[in-house]
Amino acid sequence: MRETPEELDALQRLLDASLSRSTPHLRSIIDTDRTLTAVQLTQVVTGMCTLALSTVTATGEPRISGVDGHFLHGKWHFGTARGAAKARHLAARPAVSAAHMRGEDLGVFTHGTVEILNPQDGEPAPDWPDLLAYFQDFYGEDFFDWDNDVVYYRLHPHWMTVYAADVAKLAAQSD
Repeated sequence: MRETPEELDALQRLLDASLSRSTPHLRSIIDTDRTLTAVQLTQVVTGMCTLALSTVTATGEPRISGVDGHFLHGKWHFGTARGAAKARHLAARPAVSAAHMRGEDLGVFTHGTVEILNPQDGEPAPDWPDLLAYFQDFYGEDFFDWDNDVVYYRLHPHWMTVYAADVAKLAAQSD
């Protein structure tokens, strides 16, 4: 777990607010007995988690693809090739939706906007050196040309909710 107490508080406020303003239908599926707290979520979504990421084309058509998601500091982080279609979509339209699902046991659903962490011709995010060290440790320092091949993003969520079929079972698996 890499989250500070402040990041955990912000994540918990987001989870609570998102669920409270969800539709009655969603709240009939995800209630306080079938969701995770911020602390539990950060203990369950560790390492690389495959995300289904939805972007939008210039003509307004949705596109979905898979990315390696890393939940760090209470937010999803992911990368793609600089020349990928999703990189063009995100540069022009940074609004995204992302879902991480583990069968029928867990679903983490997020809507928000992305920030480019390592722009090719601009200043990287202040925490990019720490994040780069994490990614290089995870994938291997020589896996990519980190400056030219890949672009990394942080998803700033404005809505996030978590479905957990069996909270106790997920918590036990993360111990």
